Amino acid sequence: MVSATVGRGAVLGAVALSLLAVPARAATGEVKAPSAAVLPAPDTTGLTAVLRSAVAQGAPGALARIDDRGSTYRVTYGVADRAARRAVDAGDRFRVGSVTKTFSAVVLLQLADEHRLVLDAPVNRYLPGLLPDDRITVRHVLSHRSGLYDYTNDMFADSVSGFEAVRDRVFTYRQLVALSLKKPRTNAPGAAYSYSNTNFVVAGLLIEKLTGHSVRTAYEDRIFGPLNLRDTFYLHPDTAIPGRHARGYLTPDTAGAALVDATAQTVSWAQSAGAIISSARDLNTFYSALLGGRLLSPARLADMERFSPVNSTTAYGLGLRRRTLSCGISVYGHTGAVQGYYTYAFATKDGKRALTALANTSNNGKVLSTLTGTLESAFCGKAARTLRAPGRPEPGGWDGAAGE
Repeated sequence: MVSATVGRGAVLGAVALSLLAVPARAATGEVKAPSAAVLPAPDTTGLTAVLRSAVAQGAPGALARIDDRGSTYRVTYGVADRAARRAVDAGDRFRVGSVTKTFSAVVLLQLADEHRLVLDAPVNRYLPGLLPDDRITVRHVLSHRSGLYDYTNDMFADSVSGFEAVRDRVFTYRQLVALSLKKPRTNAPGAAYSYSNTNFVVAGLLIEKLTGHSVRTAYEDRIFGPLNLRDTFYLHPDTAIPGRHARGYLTPDTAGAALVDATAQTVSWAQSAGAIISSARDLNTFYSALLGGRLLSPARLADMERFSPVNSTTAYGLGLRRRTLSCGISVYGHTGAVQGYYTYAFATKDGKRALTALANTSNNGKVLSTLTGTLESAFCGKAARTLRAPGRPEPGGWDGAAGE
């Protein structure tokens, strides 16, 4: 094992970098990943710089883990807990936000594989009277092309007061759908991509109706258990993250105001759209298994990977996002934002290299934009171009749970 630690403070500036089972040149420490013939080796120096920048821009801490054909790269910077001053660890658990959507889509696609669901059938076939338009299909919901208004746009118009109003609340799925239906739809079914958490609330209702079990049971029986995801939980409506975890800090809308510890919450406002807890190891395992063909038939995985453009670099399939990087490589996964946490979780098309990165803050556009650089360092290596200056994400470029 090759490891190094540098920093500018005992805890806040601590950097931990470990490279496990990776061949290295002793003189320089430069590493070559086993997949170097296909992809450039991950740029761990660049990855460290990205996490350091995220902390400088307001995140208490940040972490990243790359799994690449049996080799593991871990990088951390900053703290997981501001009060205890505990350094963030690459094994910490955290709230994954909208990465949950891929899990929900996988369950429904498995049901399609079992001939219990038809993707192009109306949602109302399975949930009579739920939606005002029989033309809205399951495929429209999973691809954000239903036109259903995202109720979180109103719920979190003010980040802190909106969050505090729902932090401990418990909603039913139908209550959340009803909030959406108070507003006009954004487009006709199938006419356009429009990201909406409402779609994956509907997905949760479909899962429970078709399986006869809770979403939690479906996740556990179909994904968590078979993949041995030991750090991954769906605990709704419990508010605590079990075991060692990074605390999450919400950035207020008022510049200079103190961060709000948002760790304890029901996430009932999101549920099947954003309430899973996991770790970098488990998310890498999940996306590697999915893209490697271990969770779906080839036909259903192909359905998931039928992408529609979002902007010049991103496209969306069924609960799955494709992002094209500066070096021309495309990666597949999802982003997540829930109060206190930003997550990137992506893998190569074959699932053989996967990255998960986390910053334990939210409502901070600079941190969000900077965290994109973890993809460049992980998949493009040292050939990655210089990223654009941090700022607000490109329109349509972020698929986190809304309200941030």
